[in-house]
Amino acid sequence: MTKAANGKGVPGFPHAPGGWTQADAVAAAQEVGLEPGEPHWEVIRALQEFFCRHEEGSVINSRELHDALEERFHKRGGMKYLYELFPGGPVNQGCRVAGLQAPVGSVDLGFGSVQ
Repeated sequence: MTKAANGKGVPGFPHAPGGWTQADAVAAAQEVGLEPGEPHWEVIRALQEFFCRHEEGSVINSRELHDALEERFHKRGGMKYLYELFPGGPVNQGCRVAGLQAPVGSVDLGFGSVQ
């Protein structure tokens, strides 16, 4: 997965990372049981824009990203709304579908997991 491409993205996704396609996103979403619709695409665009605003090679802070998503989607229910769209986690699962590397610490497989 690559860094967002500062305006050189896919139509409708101006901050998409290089090599990312909407078809790739659909395939990644379907692998985890999601059927992406416009609400999902809006979150994908938000994630790609957030990553694009950070310098190449900079570390993305998981908490900062979480808070940015909470603020952006606050009127729709914030993280509760986002978890309805991405049950595997809006940061982790959303980044995967968006073609972005999820920040370190965005997933703790040992916490609350049941197998």
